[in-house]
Amino acid sequence: MENKKERAVLAGLAAASMDEHERSSEVSMEELAALVETAGGETVAMLIQNRPTPEPRSFLGDGKVREMKELIEANECDLAVFDNELSPSQMRVLSEELGVKVLDRSGLILDIFAQRARTREGQLQVELAQYKYLLPRLTGMWTHLVRQTASGGSSPIGTRGPGETQLETDRRHIRRKIQKLEEELAAVRKVRGTQRRRREKNAMPVVALVGYTNAGKSTLLNCLTGSDIPANDRLFDTLDTTTRRLRVDESTEVLLSDTVGFIRKLPTHLIEAFKATLEELSYADVLLHVIDISNPEWEEQARVVEALIRQLGAEQTPCLRVFNKCDAYFGILPHGEDVVCISAKSGEGADALVRRLSQMLDRGKRRVTLLLPYSAGGLLDALNREAAVLRTEYRDNGVEVEAVVQPELFGRVKAYIPGYEEPREDWEE
Repeated sequence: MENKKERAVLAGLAAASMDEHERSSEVSMEELAALVETAGGETVAMLIQNRPTPEPRSFLGDGKVREMKELIEANECDLAVFDNELSPSQMRVLSEELGVKVLDRSGLILDIFAQRARTREGQLQVELAQYKYLLPRLTGMWTHLVRQTASGGSSPIGTRGPGETQLETDRRHIRRKIQKLEEELAAVRKVRGTQRRRREKNAMPVVALVGYTNAGKSTLLNCLTGSDIPANDRLFDTLDTTTRRLRVDESTEVLLSDTVGFIRKLPTHLIEAFKATLEELSYADVLLHVIDISNPEWEEQARVVEALIRQLGAEQTPCLRVFNKCDAYFGILPHGEDVVCISAKSGEGADALVRRLSQMLDRGKRRVTLLLPYSAGGLLDALNREAAVLRTEYRDNGVEVEAVVQPELFGRVKAYIPGYEEPREDWEE
């Protein structure tokens, strides 16, 4: 039997007193509807209210709340979803007045994340964010104790204590859970740190794909590495970091990491929770910022991603803007040194992207042919460990090695390049 889709009415507020990025607009409401669909629901109506400030008690004005209630009843809805962050008391009031479950944008995103997380780490991160979201909202969950009152006055004797005690017990329990989850995540980070140090030792560069949710990062990863990671037209389809190897030229192999998509109004505690995944960004050698140029809102989306990159402390990492879905765009394509236009679906422009990536990772590498005496076995070990060795031939007078080396290693091996002379400085001429 097919599960019945939950039906939702969406509401947003554009108040003059709010920061511009917090206000609801047609675009953010469309995005909210897409989030509802990703969560497995269906949107039946949406409304936006303009007013100077939010109503402290019910967030929206009384008239709008009544209008929502009528829409909910007429369409047999199970859910009211708000585009803005609601306080715990507003959520409680709205839930009572509308008679259905009330979610705000953060709660909805958390719900999607909980459905999508596959790895233990991803699940830990979601659970931590959910508990942090839940803690201040606990009070509203104990209204059933107050409803036991016969006269609608204060709770009858005998029900006050347990309710309060239960609420406090739950708070303590959740705080303990949060602490335990934070400890488990710290352990995960430690393991990641060890793996990262091993990668640095292996000198394999890391390239991280970042971008707005649904910009085409997973499709690009598949296109470049020949993988078959599921890439669907859905928000937040990738939650757990996926890493694949990619050879960018004859001497360089990189680790390409796909990360969780960003979105406007991403809840702060969610960014905090996902720092373990997203901290890969600050350790990456290059960021590929994937932008869906076919989306009319791409400039705003790119701004959101850049703000989050700054928030995660990765603004110093070299970044290449990758404009995706160029085959669906009919204007003048962007161009510049740190810009590549591609279509991840058809593969058009992928070669140019790999070439540009190779240039960015070059870091002064040099291709050399060396003749190492047998007594310099330590250098041969160093070359195998730290350079890309293309050819090794054992001869009577030593080992001939062809390799691509980093500048620091070049200094140690240049004496073994047959016929090598130091370039003369201008003043030495």
